[in-house]
Amino acid sequence: MNKDILNLEPKAIWKHFYSIIQIPHPSKKEEAIIAFMKAFGENLGLKTIVDEVGNVIIKKPATPGMENRKGIILQGHVDMVPQKNSDKVHDFEKDPIETHIDGEWVLANGTTLGADNGMGVAAAMAVLEAKDLQHGPIEALFTVDEETGMTGAFGLKPGLLDGDILMNLDSEDEGELYIGCAGGTNGNILFRYSEEDVPEGMTAYKLSVSGLNGGHSGVDIHLGRGNSNKILNRFMKTATFKLGMRLASIDGGSLRNAIPRESFAVVCVPETYKNDFLKSLSEFETTVSKELSAVESGIKIVALPVDKPAKLIDKKTQVNLIHAVYSCPNGVIRMSNEMPGLVETSNNLAIIKSENGTITVMCLLRSSVDSAKADLEEMIESVFKLAGAEIIFDGQYPGWKPNPASPILKEMLKQYKEMFGKTPEIRAIHAGLECGLLGGVYPNFDMISFGPTIRHPHSPTEKVNIESVGMFWKFLVGTLKNVPVK
Repeated sequence: MNKDILNLEPKAIWKHFYSIIQIPHPSKKEEAIIAFMKAFGENLGLKTIVDEVGNVIIKKPATPGMENRKGIILQGHVDMVPQKNSDKVHDFEKDPIETHIDGEWVLANGTTLGADNGMGVAAAMAVLEAKDLQHGPIEALFTVDEETGMTGAFGLKPGLLDGDILMNLDSEDEGELYIGCAGGTNGNILFRYSEEDVPEGMTAYKLSVSGLNGGHSGVDIHLGRGNSNKILNRFMKTATFKLGMRLASIDGGSLRNAIPRESFAVVCVPETYKNDFLKSLSEFETTVSKELSAVESGIKIVALPVDKPAKLIDKKTQVNLIHAVYSCPNGVIRMSNEMPGLVETSNNLAIIKSENGTITVMCLLRSSVDSAKADLEEMIESVFKLAGAEIIFDGQYPGWKPNPASPILKEMLKQYKEMFGKTPEIRAIHAGLECGLLGGVYPNFDMISFGPTIRHPHSPTEKVNIESVGMFWKFLVGTLKNVPVK
């Protein structure tokens, strides 16, 4: 295991981040990291609570002379997105994350790094452990399952926290202070299919789309990266109606909040058309590569011969699926009028998977405007209902409405200018921070979000900027020292 990151500054953060990535903690598999955080708080002699959903709360008293300051809640989530390159052997439920330093950045070896939100969690741990910082009352809230359902934020009960100011440590651009975020909805679509025999004279192939960058379906959605599900479906539409292609199975994408990087399908093609099929696929790869050349450099679209499948998905369902997926809105739907450069509304067509008579399609809809999110739900529902599918929307979480008059925002703007000689940007983010949910449970919270610079979260190219971690820590420490009085 490479321990080079333990030599990076500030060591107070990096040593805790190193400890975190030794413990497998993908979303919904956080038992070990919960136990680790509980033991961490108890070993420091601090009041430590694990609530009924698994959130860990650790409370640290104010340092002498700071008892009259407003209470601070340092908040981050303990789960990480498990994504890896197809050629990487790694078990996210057993193996630690392997890191390496590349110039100004820390990356993982072929997997997600877990800087989202391991850096925020590590910073909170460093504050809890420190004996040389000045601060008022501190509470650290470590939530579970943020990435796949915000289970921890949804399950947090009133009365557990006493503080006045929530500092969410889950933003990804140093020098920017976030005061708002988008809300979201899960779209769950089901096609029921029957099975049909494979006709005589068919050749089977495994279609694959790979080599895409993927990324965070909120933070990176505006970059216009390829969606492997949409790309695969685009080719299958042509192959179905021009070359008689039949679909046996499909498996695209793996996480609702990650732009899909890889998609696969087992298909059968009449032997009389197999040369045309392969030629058409080669031409399609060239076309898509040119279209996305500015944002994707490694696209691979191939068809490899495989044994004939036992059965095929019935033709009517195949046709309905292809039409619906082709028509489904994906990517940026609308940009914000109020905040230039910010995505207002988007959809990520994240997962398509066939199994045991059901094809499941999963989307993640986001918007900072509730009515626009509702309109997008209706649009997607119409597309899939026309195709004969069942659709349910669930997991709705609210956005976080900006408060430009926030007292902690005012103080942090002042502190940043004094420390670094420039004014930080004030922004909202097109991602689902937990602040909207937490503020609903604790309406008294004055909330803000900030963090070090992280690029390409939710993908194997995730990386964190080393210098920004130092700036983030200095800013956090200085802010805690200057929190307003009650």
